[in-house]
Amino acid sequence: MEDVACTISYLQAVSDAKLWHARFGHLNFASLLRLQKSQMVSSLPHLEAPPKHVCEGCILGKMQRASFPKDGSVRAECKLQLIHSDVCGPMQTPSFGNYLYFVTFIDDYSRHAWVYPLKAKSEVFFYFKQFVAMAENASTCKVGTLRSDRGGEYMSKEFNAFLAERGIKHQCTVPYTPQQNGVAERKNRSLMEMAHCMVKSQVLPHAFWLEAVMCATYVLNRCPTKALQNITPYEFWHGRKPSVAHLCVFGCLHMHLCQCNNTENWMIKQ
Repeated sequence: MEDVACTISYLQAVSDAKLWHARFGHLNFASLLRLQKSQMVSSLPHLEAPPKHVCEGCILGKMQRASFPKDGSVRAECKLQLIHSDVCGPMQTPSFGNYLYFVTFIDDYSRHAWVYPLKAKSEVFFYFKQFVAMAENASTCKVGTLRSDRGGEYMSKEFNAFLAERGIKHQCTVPYTPQQNGVAERKNRSLMEMAHCMVKSQVLPHAFWLEAVMCATYVLNRCPTKALQNITPYEFWHGRKPSVAHLCVFGCLHMHLCQCNNTENWMIKQ
């Protein structure tokens, strides 16, 4: 009778920092530790120093670019005083709902962001009206200024008529100068980098990019930003500290595996 050998491999324990790095959409460790140290969110456990390992998802999903110079513009003094907007796309791979673009709306005062998926750029006006109604109802403030590039989706007669009717000023950037719309440009870059990290780290099809972008928006609203001092955009907008106890690793098939913080079971690919 031939001998039969069996090899058993033990799953390597992972640190809380590595797990929460994945739950926060591969947020950099400095910002993750800042969230904890400044108590900007609730339910985030004590995290040790960043692990020495290199995150493959971050390497594949993040690419450094030269930063845009600061334009020296004055910050908004109240909610909805200034809204930054930009369209990102078209994507090389359509989403599962056949979306190719998404549009962002960012409140300059709180830096809270909202994202709407688009099948065509012409839908921007439709979703801008939805955004204005939602934001004004939630904040009891009125949109004062919209800052965008000179894309045709923002320059239609219907769009300009709506802005004039609502008394909303439209600030347009100089053609081929995205730096002047830096807040929206940087937000789109952050969203796409985080989405790429989440999709690539879980070895998912590229068609999941929209789900990853929506998840990244949710996470980034609960992350620190240089524009605010020890407060998240979520708290600045809603007036209450966000809880992160429910966060899971993007692409995790089973929530109870994701919540386990002493194994790498949450990284198992199906």
